[in-house]
Amino acid sequence: MDIGDALTSGRIARVCARSSGMVQANPNISENRPIIRQLDDAAINRIAAGEVVERPASAVKELIENSIDAGATRIAIDIADGGKTLIRVTDDGYGIAAGDLSLALSRHATSKIDGSDLLNIHTFGFRGEALPSLGAVGRLTITSRVPGADAASIRVAGGKLEAVKPAALRAGTVVELRDLFFATPARLKFMRTDRAEAQAISDTVKRLAMAEPAVTFTLRDVSGGGEGRVTFRADRENGDLFDALHARLARVIGREFAENALQIDATREGIRLYGYAALPTYSRGAAVTQYLFVNGRPVRDKMLTGALRAAYFDFLSRDRHPAAALFIDCDPTLVDVNVHPAKSEVRFRDPGIARGLIVSSLRHALAEAGHRASSTVSNATLGAMRPEPTASGPARVYQMDRPSPAARQAAYRAQSPGFAELANDYSGSIADPTPAETAVAERIEQPAQDLPLGAARGQVHENYIIAQTADGMVIVDQHAAHERLVYEKLKTQMAENGVAAQALLIPEIVELSEGDCTRLMEVAEDLARLGLTIEPFGGGAIAVRETPAILGETDARAMILDILDELADQGESQTVQARIEAILSRVACHGSVRSGRRMRAEEMNALLREMEATPHSGQCNHGRPTYVELKLSDIERLFGRS
Repeated sequence: MDIGDALTSGRIARVCARSSGMVQANPNISENRPIIRQLDDAAINRIAAGEVVERPASAVKELIENSIDAGATRIAIDIADGGKTLIRVTDDGYGIAAGDLSLALSRHATSKIDGSDLLNIHTFGFRGEALPSLGAVGRLTITSRVPGADAASIRVAGGKLEAVKPAALRAGTVVELRDLFFATPARLKFMRTDRAEAQAISDTVKRLAMAEPAVTFTLRDVSGGGEGRVTFRADRENGDLFDALHARLARVIGREFAENALQIDATREGIRLYGYAALPTYSRGAAVTQYLFVNGRPVRDKMLTGALRAAYFDFLSRDRHPAAALFIDCDPTLVDVNVHPAKSEVRFRDPGIARGLIVSSLRHALAEAGHRASSTVSNATLGAMRPEPTASGPARVYQMDRPSPAARQAAYRAQSPGFAELANDYSGSIADPTPAETAVAERIEQPAQDLPLGAARGQVHENYIIAQTADGMVIVDQHAAHERLVYEKLKTQMAENGVAAQALLIPEIVELSEGDCTRLMEVAEDLARLGLTIEPFGGGAIAVRETPAILGETDARAMILDILDELADQGESQTVQARIEAILSRVACHGSVRSGRRMRAEEMNALLREMEATPHSGQCNHGRPTYVELKLSDIERLFGRS
């Protein structure tokens, strides 16, 4: 019991005494005064277990991290009943000597650090809390063997340590944890279903597998006995850093993510950022595909997730979330990992550098992607198309030779009389050219067809441009595409000329607390660049001198309060920028080609060429795709021609 608990107990005792009529002359002299005691090791370990081991997935995380620290290249995890009755982690690391087994189960005993420098940490573990905590709340058995020595085993149950015994083991370490929380049965009431706990363990294993592509991971569910079933397996990946990481992410997150992810690799002031981030058109309805690592350690940090959100701020609507697996490597002295019991949060010495690196690197990668859109858009389009079923069963597959371009032209000319009457029935279709126009088209359209978005061949429903590419076709949403192009031009103009500010005739005074005023003035320069000028006005008040002219008449006080809310929640604010860009987006929408307008061939081709030259043109202002690309092989498969 700490001093706070002792004082609370004293107050309760005095209240009970008063209610029973036993009022003492001097409340400072009491026979019932609480006594400060030193807790025994078993109680200390159970308290530590409550902080370190929240659920079975926490125990799996601690044991796998120990295996990685031991240099393991193969790690096998067996669980039963969601990890409640059994967690077994087997590795081929360098093991624990028989003479050190009992010491390994002592509190704050570790081989990772010597205690002289708590910032220069190069391993996952360093506190020496995990094993004694697990032994305090479950039945823990450790069997290990170091090279050149015999294997040994030790067992601890509910904090009661047994003697070291000889054992049989070829190499490495096997840690078996049974009946988790049997010593603290109240904790079992807070466990979720076996399926939910097993899913949490799987997520933990997958996160650690992403961080270690050179290690083989196998997760097996052995509930009910027997060999069980493998629920996750990731074999060791070969190749350089990015090849191995790309292959591991494809196995863990999915091949679709790997196909639509951009490679990230940047360094700033001793901090390196690398990994993969998906295109905006490959987004999610929740932040479930965001994986962040610092020096190989999976973390859930608000500053880092806020930076990731800021990087995609201009490409996704508020209900969509980016997908990414990003790794930050730096000198351990630049980041403090000892700020959370589960080591899931970190604190950078200079968080601005890490945040700026994430935002600038991701935006640069997205800009370099140009007009590229996610391949899942095309897959969804193909999935929506189904060949007409036949009465006799599956559609027949025809093997046909593809005619040469000259043969196709001859066939088209032979068929033209029959199709001439249909030309005017399709909106925006390109009419049959004259001989002179055909000669020009042969010189111009053939190269255009080889460009990424091809050459325009027609327009349907006065909104969709059909273009032919070298190996397929492209369908473009003319309004969404042109809206993005106009929006990018407006943003470029604003970046070059700055945000015009409108001076208020009478400055608006906003009363705040001194803490809020200080927090707001720390970002005053950033707000001024966006046209919002504020000054301290004494005490906790601030004076709003100027607002962005593009916003027109605005409620300055409400804007200031929104900015403060974002600063408190995320450590940054994008309120002003969001409102400015929302205006630009509306201007772009009204100034773009409207749906329902017929376009000439040269207009459609000009739009395609501008899309190819403009970054981010593959998605509209809300993250939706502006075009769909279909490969000829996929189209032929729909018609049974391959």
